[in-house]
Amino acid sequence: MDDKHISSELIYRTVDILIILFTLFLGSPYTNFYNLEGYIIAGLSAIVIFGLVGRFTDIYTSWSGRPLKDEALRITMAWLITFLSLVFIAFVTKTTEQFSRVVLVAWLIATPVLLILARFLLRQIFAHLRRMGVNNRRVVIVGMTQNGLHFARDLENRPEFGYHVAGFYDDRKDRVHKEVLNHYAHLGSFDDLIIAARNGEWDQIYIALPVEARKRMLKLLNDLSDSATPIRLLPDYFTTNLLHSKFIEIADNPVLCIYDSPFSADHAFIKRIEDILLGSIILTMISPILLGIALAVKLTSKGPVLFKQSRYGQNGDKIRVWKFRTMTVCEDGDDVKQATRGDSRYTKIGEFLRKTSLDELPQFFNVLQGTMSIVGPRPHAVAHNEQYRSIIPGYMLRHMIKPGITGWAQINGWRGETNTVYKMRKRVEFDLEYMREWSLWLDLKIIFLTIFRAFTDKNAY
Repeated sequence: MDDKHISSELIYRTVDILIILFTLFLGSPYTNFYNLEGYIIAGLSAIVIFGLVGRFTDIYTSWSGRPLKDEALRITMAWLITFLSLVFIAFVTKTTEQFSRVVLVAWLIATPVLLILARFLLRQIFAHLRRMGVNNRRVVIVGMTQNGLHFARDLENRPEFGYHVAGFYDDRKDRVHKEVLNHYAHLGSFDDLIIAARNGEWDQIYIALPVEARKRMLKLLNDLSDSATPIRLLPDYFTTNLLHSKFIEIADNPVLCIYDSPFSADHAFIKRIEDILLGSIILTMISPILLGIALAVKLTSKGPVLFKQSRYGQNGDKIRVWKFRTMTVCEDGDDVKQATRGDSRYTKIGEFLRKTSLDELPQFFNVLQGTMSIVGPRPHAVAHNEQYRSIIPGYMLRHMIKPGITGWAQINGWRGETNTVYKMRKRVEFDLEYMREWSLWLDLKIIFLTIFRAFTDKNAY
C-alpha cells in the first residue's frame, strides 16, 4: 500500500472513530442510566471491533471507481457485526443494565447513517481534488491497441478516479491503431519505456499487448522487473478467461484448471461451516413459520405437504430438492412445465408461497443434509437442464458447486420463469460470475439482500 492509500485510509478511520463516539455520547449524558466509565469502554471497544471487521470487509481499501452502494452495504454489515458483538459481550459480562436502551437503539441506527453520509461527502471532496489534478496518478499504456485505447478513454471520461494517461509506448508505430495517435502521445519504444520505468517517471504502467505478442510481452516484463514501478495487465477476452482459472500443482508441475471447481479445500470447508451455522440458526428461527405453512397447505388442497423434485446437484449428481407443494400437480419427469404468472395449477395459497419464496424454506433441510448450500446457483428441473445444456455454452459449469436456495442471479433480477433463452443465458452468466468472485462476504451480502427483496421481486410467481 502506497502513501496515498495510507493517507486516505487514515482519514477514513479517523472520521469513523469520531462518528462512532459522537453518536454514542450525544444523548447518553441526558439519560438516567448514564455511566461514564461504561460508555467509554463501550465506545473504545466499538472502535477496535469495527476497525478489525472493517479490515475484513475491505471498507478501508481504495474505493475509487467502485459503487457507493456496495461500500454502504459493507459499512452497514460491519457496524451490525460490531454492535451485535458488543451486545453479546455485555450479556456475558452481565453489564447490560448499565446502558440505556434508548441510547443503544439510537446508536445502532444513527451510526451507519452518518458513516455512509461521511463516505459520500469524502468521495465528493476527493473527486473534486482529483479533477483539479491533486493526488492524481500519471500512467502510461504499453501497446497502441483498441484495448488500450478503450481503457484510456474510460480513464479520461472519469477524471474523479484520479488517473492521467500521459501516452502510449510501442515499438511498431506504423502498425498501431490510428485513432490512438490522433488522441494520445507516442512516448517512444519499449527501450524508452524501460529507461523511464527505471527512473521512476510513471506511477503505473498498463500493458495492453495482444495475446499473440506473448514473446514480446515476456521479454518486456523481464526487462521491467528491474524497476520499482507497478506493472498491470489489461487482459483481452482470452486472457480474462485464463485469469479466472486457478493453478494447482501435480507432480511438481503447475497445472492451469480451465474448467474446475472454483473452491479450494479451505474455501469449501468455510462455506460448509457457514451453511451449517447459518442454516441451523435460520431453521430454528423459522420453525413456527414452517409449521404454519405446512398446516395451511394441508388444509387448502389435497396432496402431500412437501414436494420433492429431482435436480442436478454438485458435479451433476441427481438430488431430491424439498419444497412446499404449491400446485395441484407434482411434475418430476422428462417434461416439466415451468410456472407462469396466474398459472391454473396453483393451489389456493400456492401463488403467494412462490411469490414470497416461502415454498423454498424446506430446502434448509437440504442445506443441513449437505446436498445444497444457502447461496449458489438455483437448481433447475432435470428436464430443463437437458434442454439448456445443449444451447447455452458453459451451462453445466454451474454444477461444479452445490446449488443454492438463493443466488447472485436471483438478487440481480434473474429470478422466476425463464421463458426465453436470453433470460436463462443471463442467469447462467451471473451464476458463473458468482463462482469466480466467491467470498464469505459475497455470500453474506446475497443473504442480506435476499431478505429484503423476497417480498418485492416482480419476477417471482
